[in-house]
Amino acid sequence: MCGRFVSSHSADKISEFFGAAFQTEGTDLPANYNVAPTHDVLAVVAGPDGTREVQAFHWGLVPSWAKDIKIGSKMINARSETLAEKPAFKSLFVKHRLIIPMDGFYEWQQGAADAPLTKAGKPAKTPMYIHRVDDQPLAVAGLWARWRDRDAGPDAPWLHSCTVITTAANATMAPVHDRMPVLLPASAWAEWLDPTNHDLDALQSLLVPAPDNLLTMHAVGTEVNNVRNKGRELIAAAPGGSGELALGL
Repeated sequence: MCGRFVSSHSADKISEFFGAAFQTEGTDLPANYNVAPTHDVLAVVAGPDGTREVQAFHWGLVPSWAKDIKIGSKMINARSETLAEKPAFKSLFVKHRLIIPMDGFYEWQQGAADAPLTKAGKPAKTPMYIHRVDDQPLAVAGLWARWRDRDAGPDAPWLHSCTVITTAANATMAPVHDRMPVLLPASAWAEWLDPTNHDLDALQSLLVPAPDNLLTMHAVGTEVNNVRNKGRELIAAAPGGSGELALGL
């Protein structure tokens, strides 16, 4: 599961990092330290000629056959193990792949027995911020689709949407959650984005857990629980927390 992440870099910076172009003026997005489903996000996609571009996408996949946009809130993640089987993802896996840049992402760790209790009487979960040890952007594998409201007529605008591909947790993530986003190394970007690459077995081989020493994490404040909070202070270590936990090192 990946339900919140951080995106603080401008389209220009993302373009530079991924060797992509950004030519659509007026669609850059502001820094957001609490990206949530249904928000717009920046992603890297390759056109028919292989040229990489940074574009904005709605987070929450809306397949072309969907009746309305609401289905997107239920399709923010796609399990890597079943991409080639699920009707909603199979054709997109073949030809509609992208990379979603993230500074890092959040997961909620089950609270210890002595943690404060929720209204339901259960130990409160602790939000954790997970990012690369070297603080470089994460290149998260995803799929995209385009959809248009048929009831709005032939001139209705197209909605471009995306989903995050997840895989089994590595040793670093396992204490927090049993799933994690697929993180692509730079050596796999070209193969993943190539729209002429239809070798599903080769593509599937890229969808594996990240190396155990790639990530680190620390507890953050519960302000991140509210999607209206979007500032940089959300990734600061929680007061009294244990700081960086490089669990895979």
